[in-house]
Amino acid sequence: MTDDRSPRLVWTEDGAPRSGRFDDIYFSREDGLAESRAVFLAGCGLPEAWRGRTRFTVAELGFGTGLNIAALLDLWRRERPPNSRLHIFSVEGFPLGRDEAARALGTWPELADAARALLQAWPAPTPGFHRLDLPGFDATLDLAVGDAAEALTQWSGRADAWFLDGFAPATNPGMWSDAVLDGVAARSAPGARVATFTVAGAVRRGLSERGFTVDKRPGHGRKRERLEARHPGAPDPTRAPTVAIVGGGIAGAALVRAFTALGLTCTVIEETGPGAGGSGFPSALVTPRLDAGDRGIAALHAQALARARALYASVPDAILAGGVLQLEQAPRDAARFGKVAAQDLWPAGAMTQLDAPASAARLNEPVDTGGLFMRDALALNPAPVLGTWLAGADRITASVDRIEPAAGRWRLVDAGGDVILEADVVVVAAGWGAAALRPDLPLAPVRGQADWVAGVSTAPTAWGGYASPTPDGLLFGATHERGEAAVETSAAASARNLQALETRLPALAARVAAAGTVRNRAAIRATTPDRLPLAGDLAPGLFVLTGLGSRGFCVAPLLAEHVAALAAGAPSPLPASLAARIEPKRFVIAGALAQPSAAMDGST
Repeated sequence: MTDDRSPRLVWTEDGAPRSGRFDDIYFSREDGLAESRAVFLAGCGLPEAWRGRTRFTVAELGFGTGLNIAALLDLWRRERPPNSRLHIFSVEGFPLGRDEAARALGTWPELADAARALLQAWPAPTPGFHRLDLPGFDATLDLAVGDAAEALTQWSGRADAWFLDGFAPATNPGMWSDAVLDGVAARSAPGARVATFTVAGAVRRGLSERGFTVDKRPGHGRKRERLEARHPGAPDPTRAPTVAIVGGGIAGAALVRAFTALGLTCTVIEETGPGAGGSGFPSALVTPRLDAGDRGIAALHAQALARARALYASVPDAILAGGVLQLEQAPRDAARFGKVAAQDLWPAGAMTQLDAPASAARLNEPVDTGGLFMRDALALNPAPVLGTWLAGADRITASVDRIEPAAGRWRLVDAGGDVILEADVVVVAAGWGAAALRPDLPLAPVRGQADWVAGVSTAPTAWGGYASPTPDGLLFGATHERGEAAVETSAAASARNLQALETRLPALAARVAAAGTVRNRAAIRATTPDRLPLAGDLAPGLFVLTGLGSRGFCVAPLLAEHVAALAAGAPSPLPASLAARIEPKRFVIAGALAQPSAAMDGST
């Protein structure tokens, strides 16, 4: 983290944390929890405001030590409605480290469970959005690290309650600016409540001018007054659509997990079985697309990798190895890797440039180039991930020939004209199979064959090809055959894979050649012209998650949450600028994708 993002934390003589940057305390050690409960929880009418709700969203400006959120979680667990979920969005420009937060929150043993959940999920202080799971509370926290006004323009949610808890307007005026108050108003749900400790005239006028009804209330402790405000209108009812997912690979499985986390049930339609396509190999590398020049692409993959790692870690036996070495392929890669390692998007130590001797030592193999060690990348066993995540859905074995609109819903139909299923929401997550269902999508096939053997191992490595551990050996490959959509394997492809391995890792290739039986498999990657996925809506109730190319296991968990949020009307984990990069309609002129194609609506 750069110095200008440091809160410059100091501790007062009585043990209270203080920001040296803003010369203000985070809370009073004497009554900080009582103040949080009185000003923010009671000030937003909690718990009464969430009675009868199945989903409730709280937004906060000024995450600080996490005290307000810990108090909120404690109240939510005790007073939440049945079968309900809490979504929290918070912004912090100058984040504390986990150890600093632990010291601060340790003041209140009664919040121990909530504090522990927050601290276990505490993110790296890198800029952007961080999604944190709080499973013991049926809650999710999206923490935005950066400028408050910018974060509010990037957030897609609508808050039912606001905790305005930046440092005082006199010391931190940027947190109370017109741009910030504009964002609060724009991202407020009908009937939203606002609570804050300050009664500064500019804050009162700013909220009032933006349509809020503002009232002064008695303050807490030594503070005479505080503010409560209410946005006009009444809360919107929460939607609970029926959901159908076409495809049972990593995209479909990630969608099931994401919809289940929102309290929705899904039906998965798969022609054969889980992992029948590109997700069916015995190993997969979870690596980001590296981009030293396009910050948006780099940010998308940095966020995706962090989310994938967190979610895969919760699946038993899923992670085969941590850390992947990306070897240099061309002379310019050394400089490019240096730029990537210097990007502030990655946590400290996540990207380390190695020279040739260090790379050889890491692999215990002779290599003649340096590389980039990606600490948080993974070698993954796909089978337990698919099995665990798909277990949350009903499943139908069928082949979808077309998707038709049906009186505000969508109908899945097989080649014989029989209706497989009708649903309010359909997500096409069938990889290359999505091209047949939506021929207007800008997808192209790339066949990839990989080979594997038992009894041979190495550290996960990539160089254009790759070598990755399996539960009992090593997988290597894969071919990259553009425009090929047949899945037959060939001896020629196996020979190319072995030759590519021998060129970069000759000692490993010799062990593979001596290992005996070599198995292989081919699958089709779905790619797009800009090598970025398609994730979003095609028409009301119709969504797509495809075009993941060779990065499916990295990007699918995060992008599935984005698509599920769009479908359910929940806050997306993606900043708006990154969501625009993967918008399915980005290649098509003026909404052509928004209309059902001839293949879908039955016309000829």
